[in-house]
Amino acid sequence: MSDTRRRVKVYTLNEDRQWDDRGTGHVSSTYVERLKGMSLLVRAESDGSLLLESKINPNTAYQKQQVQGKDPSVEVTQDLIESEEEHIEEMPETSPLIDLPSCELNKLEEIADLVTSVLSSPIRREKLALALENEGYIKKLLQLFQVCENLENTEGLHHLYEIIRGILFLNKATLFEVMFSDECIMDVVGCLEYDPSLAQPKRHREFLTKTAKFKEVIPITDSELRQKIHQTYRVQYIQDIILPTPSVFEENFLSTLTSFIFFNKVEIVSMLQEDEKFLSEVFAQLTDEATDDDKRCELVNFFKEFCAFSQTLQPQNRDAFFKTLAKLGILPALEIVMGMDDLQVRSAATDIFSYLVEFSPSMVREFVMQEAQQSDDDILLINVVIEQMICDTDPELGGAVQLMGLLRTLIDPENMLATANKTEKSEFLNFFYNHCMHVLTAPLLANTSEDKCEKDAVVGSTKSNTICPDNYQTAQLLALILELLTFCVEHHTYHIKNYIMNKDLLRRVLVLMNSKHTFLALCALRFMRRIIGLKDEFYNRYITKGNLFEPVINALLDNGTRYNLLNSAVIELFEFIRVEDIKSLIAHIVENFYNALESIEYVQTFKGLKTKYEQEKDRQNQKLNSVPSILRSNRFRRDARALEEDEEMWFNEDEEEEGEAVVPPVEKSKPEDDFPDSYEKFMETKKAKESEDKENLPKRTSAGGFKFTFSHSASAANGANGANSKSVAAQTSPASSNGSSSKNATLTTAVTATKGSLVGLVDYPDDEDDDEEEETSPRKRSRLGS
Repeated sequence: MSDTRRRVKVYTLNEDRQWDDRGTGHVSSTYVERLKGMSLLVRAESDGSLLLESKINPNTAYQKQQVQGKDPSVEVTQDLIESEEEHIEEMPETSPLIDLPSCELNKLEEIADLVTSVLSSPIRREKLALALENEGYIKKLLQLFQVCENLENTEGLHHLYEIIRGILFLNKATLFEVMFSDECIMDVVGCLEYDPSLAQPKRHREFLTKTAKFKEVIPITDSELRQKIHQTYRVQYIQDIILPTPSVFEENFLSTLTSFIFFNKVEIVSMLQEDEKFLSEVFAQLTDEATDDDKRCELVNFFKEFCAFSQTLQPQNRDAFFKTLAKLGILPALEIVMGMDDLQVRSAATDIFSYLVEFSPSMVREFVMQEAQQSDDDILLINVVIEQMICDTDPELGGAVQLMGLLRTLIDPENMLATANKTEKSEFLNFFYNHCMHVLTAPLLANTSEDKCEKDAVVGSTKSNTICPDNYQTAQLLALILELLTFCVEHHTYHIKNYIMNKDLLRRVLVLMNSKHTFLALCALRFMRRIIGLKDEFYNRYITKGNLFEPVINALLDNGTRYNLLNSAVIELFEFIRVEDIKSLIAHIVENFYNALESIEYVQTFKGLKTKYEQEKDRQNQKLNSVPSILRSNRFRRDARALEEDEEMWFNEDEEEEGEAVVPPVEKSKPEDDFPDSYEKFMETKKAKESEDKENLPKRTSAGGFKFTFSHSASAANGANGANSKSVAAQTSPASSNGSSSKNATLTTAVTATKGSLVGLVDYPDDEDDDEEEETSPRKRSRLGS
C-alpha cells in the first residue's frame, strides 16, 4: 500500500450544482479487489472512516488544481463544470481554513477586503464560512458594530456593512442560524443600515421595533412558535427590503436564505395546524357577531397569511391543511366576511377564497350545493362572490377581475369530477343556472332593457337608435360578464343554450354593439361569434328568426371606411360563415342584407357568400327536378292537421318514458321593467319579489331605428319564399295573449314571433353528460325540428 500522506478535503457536486463538504482526510492509493484495480482512498482524519474510494482510470487526468476528464467509476469527478469560477483549488496541507484577521477596529477594512475577495470562488467561500463558524467570529463583529455606533465611527460602520452583506452572500445555513438568532438579528439589521452608497443611514431597526407591531389575534402559548414567527418576518424583511436586488452574478448567492425562510414557514404552518384549539378559537371569533371590526380584520389577515404560508407545504401536507380548514368551517366563515362593508376585510377574504378554489374547486362546489338546500339564493356563497364582483368600487375593477377568474374556475367542466354514481358536472351546472345565473346577468339585462335605451337626439342621424349606458366602469363590468358568458357558450352546451333562448339573451347582448366603448362592442360581437362557431342549427334558427345579424351589419356600416379592429372582427365573422358553408345563415344573409353589402369590395367575403348561396340554390333545384312527379303530387301530401296531431301524440308519448326527464326551464329573472337603476337596490328588492309574472321577452317595433326593418313573422323566418323554403310545416298558430305559443304550434317553428320578438321556445331534455350534443339520436333530431 502506498501512502501519499497528502491532506485533502473531499467535495461532491449535489443536484443543485453546489458543492457539499464531505470532510477532511488523508489520501492514499492501494489495490482494491472489489474494483479490480489500483484505487484512490481518502480516509477521514477524525475517525478514519472512508470518505472516497475511486478506481484509478488511465484515461482520467489528475492534477492538483482541478479534476479533468470523467472517471466512470465514481460520481465525484462526473459532470464538473469547466468554468474558471468552479475550479477546485489545491488544499494546503497545513492550513485547511482561511486565517482571519483579528477582530479589531483597525482590521475592519482588511476583513471587508477578505470577505469580498472570496465571493468569486466556491471553495474559498466554503473555507471562509468554516473559519467564521469555528471561531465565533460573527458575534465578535457585532460587538464591534455596537462600539462603532457608539463612537459614531462612520468609516467602520461602512466596512461592517460590506462584511455582513458578504457573509450573507456566503450562502451558508449554519451562519444564518447565528446571524438570525434573537441575540444577533437586530445588530445584523443595524449593520445593513449603513450602506456606503447612501447619504444617510436607513432606519430599519426603528421600523421593526416600533412601526411593525406583532399582534397575536389569539394568544400564542408556544414560545418556540412565537420566536419562529418573529424570526421569519424579520428575515423576510432583510431579503425583500434591506438587501439590494442581486446582480446577475449574485443571484445564486442568496438561495440558502430563500430556503431558510421557506422551511421556517413550513414549521410555522405545521405547528399551527397541529394546535386545533388555537384554530377553533380563531374561527369562533371570526364568525361571532360580537367581534368588533378591527379584531375581525386582524383575524382575516391572519388567515390570509396562514394560507399563503401553506403554499410551501408538500402536496400531501397541503391537502391535510386545507381539509383541516374545511372541517373547522372556513367556507361559511368566508361567506360572512365577504359580505362585509370593510374593503380591506373583503379583499383579504377574496384572497383566502382564491387559495381554496385553486386547491379544490370541487370542495367549494360541494359546499354551495349543500348550502342551497337550506338557504335563500341571495346569501349563497357564489352569489355573494358575484355580488362583490358586480359592486366593485375600484375604477379599474381589479377585484372584479380576480373574482371573475375564480367563478370561471368553479364553472369549468374540465376540473369537475365524475364517478360511477355521481356526476358533479350535471349537478353543479343545474344548480348554477337555477340559482346563480340570474344574479350574474342582472346588470346586463338591466342595462339593455327598453327603458334604458334612448332615442338619438340628432335629427336625421343614421346611427342606431339605441345606446347602452356609456359609463366606463359599467362598460368594463358588462365586458367581464360577457367574457364569462362567452366561456359558458364554449363549455356548457345545453344549459347556456336553454338560458340564451329563454331570455332572448343574444338580442340583448347585441344592443351593446352601439356602445361608444369599442372594447364592449367587440365583447358583444365575440359572444355572437362563439355561438356561430358552434355551427349548431338550433342557434342558427334562433339567429335567423330573430334577425340578429341586423345590429352587426349596422355596426359594420356605421364604422364606414375605417380599417380597425371592429371592422376586422365583423368581416371575420362573415368569412367564417362563408368558409364553413353554414347554409342556413348564408341564405338568411344574402336574402335579407346583400343589397347593402354588395358595395363592400375591399374583401371578397360578401361576393363569396352570394356565390355559395347561388350554388346551393342550383343544387336544390336540381334535386327537386330529379324527384319523380308522382312524389310531388298533392295525392301523397299529408295535411297540416295530421302533422300537428302526430306531433302532439309524440310529445305525450315521450313525456311518459322513464329515464328521460325534461329539465324545467331556467328560472325567469325579474321583469326588465322592475330593474332599478342601481344594482345594489336590485339586490335589496329582489328577495321581496318572490311572486313574479312570466317574463315577456323584449319586443322590437317596425320603427326600430336599424337600417333594416323586416317582417319577422314565422313564415318569413322559415324562408317561405318559394324554392328556398326547407321546412315541411312552415305555418304556426297565432300567438296567445300571454306570449306563449298555442297548443297546436308546429314543432319545426319552435317560436312564434310578434313584431320581431321571440315569445316562446321549446324546452329540450337535459342530457346527463353536458358534453354530448343534443341532436344525437334520430328521434331527438325529429323532436328538435331539424
